[in-house]
Amino acid sequence: MGREGAEAAPQPSKGSGLGFTPIMSRSEAMARLRGKFTEAGIEDAALDARLLATEALGIAALDLLLGAEKPIGQAGADRLAAMAARRLAREPVARILGLRGFWGLPFRLSPETLVPRPDTETLVEMALAGIADRDAPIRILDLGTGSGCILVALLHELPQATGLGLDRSPAALSTARDNAFLNGVGDRTAFVASNWAAAIDARFNLIVANPPYIPAADIQMLDPEVAEHDPRAALDGGSDGLAAYRAILADSYRLLAPPGRLIVEIGYDQADAVAKVAMAAGFPAPQLARDLGGNPRVLTFSP
Repeated sequence: MGREGAEAAPQPSKGSGLGFTPIMSRSEAMARLRGKFTEAGIEDAALDARLLATEALGIAALDLLLGAEKPIGQAGADRLAAMAARRLAREPVARILGLRGFWGLPFRLSPETLVPRPDTETLVEMALAGIADRDAPIRILDLGTGSGCILVALLHELPQATGLGLDRSPAALSTARDNAFLNGVGDRTAFVASNWAAAIDARFNLIVANPPYIPAADIQMLDPEVAEHDPRAALDGGSDGLAAYRAILADSYRLLAPPGRLIVEIGYDQADAVAKVAMAAGFPAPQLARDLGGNPRVLTFSP
């Protein structure tokens, strides 16, 4: 039989490599996905499976229950397999989805930005706790803005405030700008490329920062979701994890309009070390706040 007369061999589905087939029901697909994640030692396997399944299938979480026996179809099998492969390679779910919630707001992500973490909301809480009048025209400076999550969250709560976000990465600044407009505060923000505050000569009522604070030698010991997928520049705090704090604290006095405040996130074991750096720069002893896990997380300086 000639080649032109031969029946074409069926092509395997992209989803078949992980066992996803078009006729598989949603509940079967969820069970397989959850099982694969559990076998791989992924925490929150059930939650990750649900988030990826709803995205891959283009359905709401409730539809996983109400339509549990519906087949996932060819496109669903292929998308689910592609997302599952990325998660099994320890790419965070937020990066696969391209979106992360923070302070109840959505934030787009890019390779140049950290994934916003719940612990960082402690910084937002402390910043707001020190503001007596939330309708005041406060000027906010966000050092190392990344996705813009801290600045955007604050501006969302402070309707008359304006903010400036600084970052060394133009790509991160582009993401932050998009997030400001996504959350309705774009007309009250500006974003500038700068090595910390070197490019700025202005004064602010509030300065916030979640700087890189991981000692360089420790980065390789972090979870692969962080070590392999977060930008190194947003993690690497130098040999002792304090390089960014030295730069920020050395320059903050000229930037604060009295009575201003500087609020920084810290590593769980860095409170004393950062306080010493600050006091050497002329700051008084800071106020410490702990995160939901009870770990030291935020220092507030009020010169």
